[in-house]
Amino acid sequence: MSAGGSLREIIKSLVVNLVIACAKGVAAFISGSGAMLAETLHSFADCGNQILLLVGSKSARKPADFKHPLGYGRAMYFYSFIVALLLFFGGGVFSVREGLEKMIHPEPVEDITIALVILVFSMALEGWSTIGNVREINRRRKGTVPFFRYLRETKDSDLIVVFGENSAAVVGLCCAIAALILAKETGDGRWDGVGSLAIGAVLLAVATFLGREVKSLLVGEAADASLVKICEELADVDPNVDKVLNVITLQQGPGEIVVAMKLKMRSGMLTEELVEAINRFERDLKVRVPEVRWSFIEPDLEA
Repeated sequence: MSAGGSLREIIKSLVVNLVIACAKGVAAFISGSGAMLAETLHSFADCGNQILLLVGSKSARKPADFKHPLGYGRAMYFYSFIVALLLFFGGGVFSVREGLEKMIHPEPVEDITIALVILVFSMALEGWSTIGNVREINRRRKGTVPFFRYLRETKDSDLIVVFGENSAAVVGLCCAIAALILAKETGDGRWDGVGSLAIGAVLLAVATFLGREVKSLLVGEAADASLVKICEELADVDPNVDKVLNVITLQQGPGEIVVAMKLKMRSGMLTEELVEAINRFERDLKVRVPEVRWSFIEPDLEA
């Protein structure tokens, strides 16, 4: 995901969630609904999450220095993981607790008209934001890679976090609308608790998925497998390279890849010829894959 596209999606989601959170807060106060309160806190938590992603985006763009010679790209993964934790505990766990409280001590739901209007308005905004996320994902997907497979394999943690938050918000709004209507029509406040439990379950599931995916990136995940194939293709057309012996890739951050490889070079090359051949190979690799920011190539003999 391009830096501009990433930043645009985060800021859009922040503005949308801020407007929605304020509107839901009014609805929760008027209706006395636990599901609405859960949705209000969820939206405010999302605002905080998007601010964290903005901080992470800024940190990841810091230039490399002596202490961090490969740069700060993984800072985005750190902040994305924090967002997943906040979504789990601040959104999911709280909503489940609120739902259980409403189930044990149900309270009548007051006038839901304003609440429903705000929920529908919120769904329209969240849907618009989610559609934008989907378009960005489709723009980034390569070939015929299935949508959900791309979510599991993409290295753009900020992209999947924003999409996860927005899609969870849409599902949560559906749960809140259904819970309010059922609680009002049946006169049973326990339906409001069921709505909070459903919202909490959705948030816990999304946060678990995000946490698992971002953790893999934070620990150190290889770049896309197609990069190895590209290295082999470049070697096949390079007269100075006999064979690719080994390739190690590391996703250092969104759009930042480290490559280390061993190449069997053409025999009989002088030192200057060998150095120039390796430098040319590195330049060709970065032309094919601009995300490769660091490459380390060692000439070696086949074992």
